[in-house]
Amino acid sequence: MHMPQSLPALSTLAIILWYMVTVFQVGRARTKYKVAAPATTGDPGFERAFRVQMNELESMVAFLPSLWLYAIMGNPRIAAILGAVYLAGRIVYAVGYWAAARRRALGYYIATSALALAWALALASAIQRVGIA
Repeated sequence: MHMPQSLPALSTLAIILWYMVTVFQVGRARTKYKVAAPATTGDPGFERAFRVQMNELESMVAFLPSLWLYAIMGNPRIAAILGAVYLAGRIVYAVGYWAAARRRALGYYIATSALALAWALALASAIQRVGIA
């Protein structure tokens, strides 16, 4: 029998896997553009790869707790769907940003919308559980 948290768990694992892909891309860019660690500047292609990885990390810090708070206190299926939308947005963001910084906007808006909705639903679920509303 499947547990309700299995779906958000799969979303979380996919998001972490995607983050690992961005880490790998930074390593590849270091080699391609000859940017030795610990440097974080150099060729614009390297800098875009580095920013994608750092932006993924920065965004995950807000998204994953929001996803799980809503999954636990609200609806795990909807939380998992938000995880999939967020991941799709982050992929669109990264692919666009790797090509040119100006091409990252669509993915940013998709992922940020999923983050905002997950956060708002988690907040509403927490308030409902406390009995304030």
